[in-house]
Amino acid sequence: MSTLSPEALVTLDGIAGHQQLRTSRIASVLGNRLGSSALDYAVAHHLLEGAEEAARSRDADRLAWYRNTTSQDLTHLSAGSHIILNPRPADLLRSEISETAYYLVRPDTIPAPHKAQALVHAALASATEHGFGTLLTQHAPVICLLSPRRLDETLHSWALTRLPGTVFTDYTAHPEVLARDLIHEAAHNWLNDALAAQDVSLPADVTFYSPWRGTPRPVFGFLHACWAFALTMLYARQARRDATGAVVPFLNAHLHQQEGQFASAAESLEKALSYVPADEVRDHVGRVVGEVMGAA
Repeated sequence: MSTLSPEALVTLDGIAGHQQLRTSRIASVLGNRLGSSALDYAVAHHLLEGAEEAARSRDADRLAWYRNTTSQDLTHLSAGSHIILNPRPADLLRSEISETAYYLVRPDTIPAPHKAQALVHAALASATEHGFGTLLTQHAPVICLLSPRRLDETLHSWALTRLPGTVFTDYTAHPEVLARDLIHEAAHNWLNDALAAQDVSLPADVTFYSPWRGTPRPVFGFLHACWAFALTMLYARQARRDATGAVVPFLNAHLHQQEGQFASAAESLEKALSYVPADEVRDHVGRVVGEVMGAA
């Protein structure tokens, strides 16, 4: 059993302040009023990206919508501290600077179907039960469900640095699997915010072999993989005890696979962490990844 508290691990001085400052700056640019919650922070980036796209396409009506909308205007999409979306594949966008698909809240966005919302609620409940509620509230307040999958199919999920607080993920009918993937992507958002809050810049020309990609990756990508997969392991170790049916071997297989990956990455962790000048960030990442590696 982990001796670490996930709730404590995701509490880092400066992250909330960074989110609030960034939200305030975006509100100033757009000229609207945004609050100070993690949901406001995530929504603010949707509004900023949407306004920029509307301005480039000279869509005055849509630009006005993005400049006037606040989180309070999106309550029809929200469920407590989260917005749950289920966009159609045709509604996904791609940027000139990235091939990664994404979705932006827009005037005609509709709520996710009841079944999808129920699945997310169950996943959030499972994550919260095992100590990851704060992580998902603070770093995955906007959840975009993509394509339904079977357990034996590949699940794709991702987060984007320019849409912090938003998670994109495929999903199965099993809330524990969705919780695992939400935790993984929220972990990426956490680390991005933690590094930004401490004004950390990592060298792009220093690489370490990543067993997850099977190729050398810069410090940034290597540490992101270590941190995100370590949190999914902490969750899976706990969740499998209460899980039933096909989810149990699924979580066991995930743990077995990750144990092998961490064994391959162990020698590089200390050196990679030495490039992180912020003590608190380095300590958070080092403690959780070190514990996972020690148990691998």
